[in-house]
Amino acid sequence: MLQNSAGKSGGAVSRRIEGLSSGSSGAASAEGSGGVAGGEGAPPLRQRPGRLQDRPAPTTASERLVSLDAFRGFIMTMLAAGGFGLLAFSKISESSPVWQQHDRGFWQQLAFHFDHPAWGSIFSNWLVSFWDLIQPAFMFMVGVSMPFSYARREARGHGWLRRAGHALGRSVILTLMGVFLYSMGKERTNWIFPNVLCQIGLGYFFAWLLLNRRVAVQFAALVVILTGYWGWFRMNPPPADYDFAAVQATKENGEVFEGTMAPWSKNGNAAFFFDQWFLPKLRTEPRPEPAAESPVQAAMPQPVRIRFAPWRMVVLRMAQEPAVPSAAADEPVNAGEQPRPAPAPVLEDTPPLPAGYQSGGPGDTAPATAPATGSEPPAPAEVSEQNEAATVVPQPAGPPWYRQWFFSNTAAYEVNRGGYTTLNFVPSIGTTLLGIICGQLLFSTQRGAVEKLGLLVALAAGCFVLGVAAHLTVCPIVKRIWTPSWVLFSGGYVIAMLAVFYFLFDILPLRILAFPLVVVGTNSILIYMLGQTVTGWVREQVVRVHFSGFIEHVFGPKALDPLWYGPLTLPTATFAVYWLFLLWLYRQKIFLRI
Repeated sequence: MLQNSAGKSGGAVSRRIEGLSSGSSGAASAEGSGGVAGGEGAPPLRQRPGRLQDRPAPTTASERLVSLDAFRGFIMTMLAAGGFGLLAFSKISESSPVWQQHDRGFWQQLAFHFDHPAWGSIFSNWLVSFWDLIQPAFMFMVGVSMPFSYARREARGHGWLRRAGHALGRSVILTLMGVFLYSMGKERTNWIFPNVLCQIGLGYFFAWLLLNRRVAVQFAALVVILTGYWGWFRMNPPPADYDFAAVQATKENGEVFEGTMAPWSKNGNAAFFFDQWFLPKLRTEPRPEPAAESPVQAAMPQPVRIRFAPWRMVVLRMAQEPAVPSAAADEPVNAGEQPRPAPAPVLEDTPPLPAGYQSGGPGDTAPATAPATGSEPPAPAEVSEQNEAATVVPQPAGPPWYRQWFFSNTAAYEVNRGGYTTLNFVPSIGTTLLGIICGQLLFSTQRGAVEKLGLLVALAAGCFVLGVAAHLTVCPIVKRIWTPSWVLFSGGYVIAMLAVFYFLFDILPLRILAFPLVVVGTNSILIYMLGQTVTGWVREQVVRVHFSGFIEHVFGPKALDPLWYGPLTLPTATFAVYWLFLLWLYRQKIFLRI
């Protein structure tokens, strides 16, 4: 929804687009992090009568947490820029002259952090690929911003039902946006849900229901979610003779576990089996094409369908040679006349015909009448025409209207090659819940900044230790299926990252350094959608066409060469175009929100 409201910053008109934010975009900025969307000069929130007055109102400092937008902006910058091409640069052919000037081994080690590992997500010295932390950081920041958004809407006088409806609407819109992204390039809507927006949307409302509960209740809910999901996997291991090769999983890649860890193998776990049952239901089975008839089949009697009008029942009969009606049982046969063929046999289980009808041939759908005395039986050609006219071959019933409208994709469901599953959103609620707990801590005015920082560090350490312990005892750390141990392990990392940003930009006087990230963080959903939809077009039609000369003049003729620095320069220049566009939106106070 487009809103125009008079701003108090420089007398400008503040234009806001309410439409697309998970609580982690521009909405999370103005509503979540408390006015950071407008920058340092953003007007303070006005407190209106409501339930918010039952607890201490946030101070100006807590309303302007630059760290939230900066952290969100950092994550979205790395995602939209594609890691600035570091992975692609490391994959340049070994024979390229660029490796005569650079250490290829160093760049390959660095590139490890800009790609997802094959399956397991923990490595030597309890390290993790940075690229695996992108999604949990995004989902965690959704939770962090929720207490701020809740308080903002409560201060506006929104009741519980209105706030709940808004949260539910966000869930639906985010899920549909994710489906839209996964349907790009497809002929019909592709109803699968591994996209991060789908995962946020599916779990958002459930996480919202835990907002502003007691911390003890929230931690108890976290325990129930993680242990329940773990138990469900544990009780549904793959069969002993399960063919992992058929679902693109191998032991060599570390994708197949043994023993008590087997239930968390790639494409052989409970969530995968659920998808095998559920996702095909969101598609329409294609109508089978009639097979070409062989000469033998063409010569055989073919089934025909006869529809009886009163009950509209379909009866199958075998098509026979046109039969000449036989004489009645009490009708004498003329001397020298050959006996007439007996009536064609009727298939078993044929329903009784209505009174006044007789069974004799495929065309017998009219009331029986005694043949007129001396009348000749109809010629075989006439009988054939009658049979053809009376025989109705119905078309196969099409799918119901709702399938034609929404689930008309006839492409066969394919196994997810990455091992991602729909039900990842269930344990990821735990990731969002950790964000809610941290957001409530930062929103509180009862603790000082240093104390909040200490609690963040302590919570990060606790989650990290519990995640590693769970990995060693009950279930492996696997990001692709969001194992409970991954929730805790990644939670430790992202909470620690938030603590660093909080220390740098909300405790130390370094806010000015966060500005480039804040520009991105205040429109995080928009930059995500741009990166997913138009990156190729911007790279080829904007950067290459209009800025190639400038780039080569400044950085040299090898700047765009694919065997030199092109893999680094192109994604960086593409993101620069995005950033300039976001800067203009930021100056105009235009934010894309849900």
